[in-house]
Amino acid sequence: MNILNLLFTKDGLTYQIAKNKSIVEEKSYFKDEESPENLISDQLDEVLIKQRFDEIHVISALNHFTLMPEGFSEHEAGFDLIAFNAPVDKEKEELMLSINEKFKVQFYYTFPKNFYKKIKELAVPVNFNFSGEKFLNSIQNKNNKEIHINLYHNQCEFFAIDQKKIILYNNLDVNSEVDFLYFIMFTLSKIGFGINETHFFAYGETTENETFISELQKFVKNLKIVYDNISNKNFILN
Repeated sequence: MNILNLLFTKDGLTYQIAKNKSIVEEKSYFKDEESPENLISDQLDEVLIKQRFDEIHVISALNHFTLMPEGFSEHEAGFDLIAFNAPVDKEKEELMLSINEKFKVQFYYTFPKNFYKKIKELAVPVNFNFSGEKFLNSIQNKNNKEIHINLYHNQCEFFAIDQKKIILYNNLDVNSEVDFLYFIMFTLSKIGFGINETHFFAYGETTENETFISELQKFVKNLKIVYDNISNKNFILN
């Protein structure tokens, strides 16, 4: 069985092609100031026609989202709820829903309609999910106060958890590792998590963001690198 895994991040696309559970190809594309405007769209086109796929799994880490308790059913309010956190364009974005039964929360998020249509037009089974839901489902929660941080290229998402209850989730687009540190430490002060009593866990692009990791270690007592992305092994896609 040939499976295509797609991860959409801020100005980025990572894909994996898996055959019988083995990753046979993986590549990432990221826009910068010199990139053509349609870089991600064009690269998506190329990936989708590489071969015939039996399934496609899509993960969106784009920061157009809102977090609600499980059971919230006013789905028509999804766009309005997301608009409190980020500007939305109903004409260009598809409203999606991901439910996490483990922690009894659900995510409304939007996904670019042009990407959505390209993928659906292949007429193969497709599973869409939000990165926060998959990240949350991968967390092994043991201690009272925990901060779980998933690092990307110029982006990070994190959960604050206290006794198996979600206190906060955020998804940040930032270009500076110092900004990562500032936002997370600022969050601690606002939610009453003491540095010495809080356990920190890092995942994803920990090597790429080594400055953030080394600076965080200067401030916190308990930090564990749970997963470091290496070739053909991506925390969110695998």
